[in-house]
Amino acid sequence: MTITTEIVIRSSALPFVRLAKSVPSNQIECVHGLCHEGNSRVFMLYVDPDADISEPDLLAFDEVVAVDALGRASGKDVFQTTIQLDDVVSEAFAPERFTATQVERTVVTPDGWYEKKLFQNYNAFNGMRTRCEEYGISIELISITQNPRERDESSQYGLTERQQEALTLAISRGYYESPRQVSTEELAEEMGISQPSMSSLLRRGERQLLTSALGSQSQINTVSR
Repeated sequence: MTITTEIVIRSSALPFVRLAKSVPSNQIECVHGLCHEGNSRVFMLYVDPDADISEPDLLAFDEVVAVDALGRASGKDVFQTTIQLDDVVSEAFAPERFTATQVERTVVTPDGWYEKKLFQNYNAFNGMRTRCEEYGISIELISITQNPRERDESSQYGLTERQQEALTLAISRGYYESPRQVSTEELAEEMGISQPSMSSLLRRGERQLLTSALGSQSQINTVSR
């Protein structure tokens, strides 16, 4: 089961955050191989022409080792940059720890990196978030969705779409961790429903999953005798 996440990664050690502060739009775009290629230190930068950024401007930033202007594409100036990553970033995103695929270009703002990433499953995402937090890099989860081609799993287990949504949110927010990272009240607020309704969705969804995994009620009763 693959999932797609929208996240904001925050750390003063992230490349190009200071650069984003200096451009009129307060944002630039980049493509990188962190979490994917062990020795990747090359970033492709996409900058609005109005920012009037040159190779010397980029080389003025401490993390930039080399720059090659590649021209213009999709209305943006494109630069291939070689980066000297901060040790914190390099260790936190070590690809042997987890893998994630960049779905769209990273949007770099003064607040951090906005990214869409594809993970193999929820554990892979939670592993990245835990790993980053160990190095002082915060991960804010904006959204998490199961990819459309996998949605037949909900009908396989007999879940309603709303039960699937509630359970997915609960898992992503750490509701089933010990200790719990979020309350049913907080989950209910995110889904725009009451706390009793959220509790009911989770309870019925959990029962459906258990029943599907263990068999029908009659089979369970037979085993318990």
